Amino acid sequence: MKSAFKYLAIMALLASCAGDDKKVEEQVARILENNPEIIIKALEKKPYEFMESLQKIAKSAQSQMAQRRAEEEKKELEESFDNPKVPSITDNDNIRGDKNAPITLVEFSDFECPFCSRGYDSVVKLMEKYEGKIKFVYKHLPLEFHPNAMTAAMYMEALKIQSMDKGWKFHDTLFKNQSKVKNGENYFKSVAKDIGADMKKLQADLKSEKIKNKIQADMQEAQKLGFSGTPGFLLNGVPVSGALPPEHFVQIIDELQKRGKVNL
Repeated sequence: MKSAFKYLAIMALLASCAGDDKKVEEQVARILENNPEIIIKALEKKPYEFMESLQKIAKSAQSQMAQRRAEEEKKELEESFDNPKVPSITDNDNIRGDKNAPITLVEFSDFECPFCSRGYDSVVKLMEKYEGKIKFVYKHLPLEFHPNAMTAAMYMEALKIQSMDKGWKFHDTLFKNQSKVKNGENYFKSVAKDIGADMKKLQADLKSEKIKNKIQADMQEAQKLGFSGTPGFLLNGVPVSGALPPEHFVQIIDELQKRGKVNL
């Protein structure tokens, strides 16, 4: 009986023309907080209806959240066309393609990230489509929960000291055979041997502070540019997060052309 009276009190509060809605909400919240059995009994009485309503609410919320996120991303994309982000690109970076190409694609990546493997496929297709008009810059963002990612990044940088070609061959081999990256340094050594590396020099260069500093600089730059996951791209300063298909990048390039931001 006591619960029934409290239920009636709640209904009276909700149905009244109160002058202060906040006070009404506080009173109702206080009653429900002190008497959770009111809600429990209501749910037990009509569990099916409750679950059905809950599913509808969840579906509606997901749809609204997706729509809101899409609108936010559209707004961010629009702003990035007018205010592109500016990455640091030096001769010490891993650069593929014409350095003076009108399209610059920068990637922050992790050799052990499965999404980065898909990102690699997109990059390969874009390099083919815009051959001679695009340069690709590979930067490191090894994530902590990928145990072999940092070592792989160090191997690429150490091999690059011997030659840029060896660094890129290591890069390509790992992404084409990513399932083997889990084998760690034994696999990295075998790849280095296969591409003709000077193994003695490689082991010495792996201890170099220069390599560690380069990778740390890439990671700090990624954070500064707003990338916390991989892969993260900048296409002429326009950010792209995730392993999206090449068509997504093509759309951005087309839009850059329409706006006169790039001339192909």
